[in-house]
Amino acid sequence: DDLVCFRDIRPSAPHHYLVVPVEHMGNCKTLKAEHIPVVKRMMEVGKAVLQRSNFSDLNDIRMGFHWPPFCSIPHLHLHVLAPASQLGFLSRLFYRINSYWFIT
Repeated sequence: DDLVCFRDIRPSAPHHYLVVPVEHMGNCKTLKAEHIPVVKRMMEVGKAVLQRSNFSDLNDIRMGFHWPPFCSIPHLHLHVLAPASQLGFLSRLFYRINSYWFIT
């Protein structure tokens, strides 16, 4: 497949995965309209991994990208966190919905 998914090395939630394209893509700032299908597939993979991990409340998830310069690696990766309701104080800040540093 053209996407891989694995657990985050420093999880901020009981379920914290990264969905990454196999082919190199820059950070989210480099995305164009033609990349919309890839991003949608990334989100679908993230949801499917959660469901395979016995997490079923897809209303209690957070998905998004860190906006440069707040991304740790220069390769596109979607954060998938669940349950969002169990994010700690710092994680809620770090993965804040549509903030200056994290876009959902």
